Amino acid sequence: MQVILLQRVAKLGQMGEVVTVKDGYARNYLLPQGKALRANDGNIKSFEAKKAQLEAQNLETKKEAEAVAAKLDGQTFVIIRSASDSGALYGSVTTRDAAEVATEGGFTVGRGQVVLDKPIKDLGIHSVSVVLHPEVSVRINLNVARSPEEAELQASGKSIQELAAEAEAAADFEIAELFDDLGGAAQED
Repeated sequence: MQVILLQRVAKLGQMGEVVTVKDGYARNYLLPQGKALRANDGNIKSFEAKKAQLEAQNLETKKEAEAVAAKLDGQTFVIIRSASDSGALYGSVTTRDAAEVATEGGFTVGRGQVVLDKPIKDLGIHSVSVVLHPEVSVRINLNVARSPEEAELQASGKSIQELAAEAEAAADFEIAELFDDLGGAAQED
């Protein structure tokens, strides 16, 4: 099916281009979301008449998105989740969680705007992409931790696994010292 794009669509084309797509993609995604029109004579004439208005509207929304992007880019948001001692989450952090925490932070972000490269299933700081406009995207950081104190430690550069290893090494050292002291006391007798 041939369609006229009403806005830039990633991996497909720019606004105003006539492209050929599969029927299902056009019927189920592009047409219902208002991203395209069927490419027939009436719609082509209608698009040409509205082209200047659509370009102006696109430029305005792009400027608004760039203003939000300047504030949002590089922000870090804390998400508290339960996890095992090894740092594996019981469940995962989803696009909905990322959108909610960004909204609580004072930004208007929908879950459809958040793009996860891979599922977040462990503790730590994860970089996530947010698409504010088809031509404007930013990266935010999600600090996934079991408690606010743990989130602060992660933000300072320590990982949960490093902290657990340090605590285990300190405990092993204390046990070794205790046995050394006991061994020395037994030799004195």
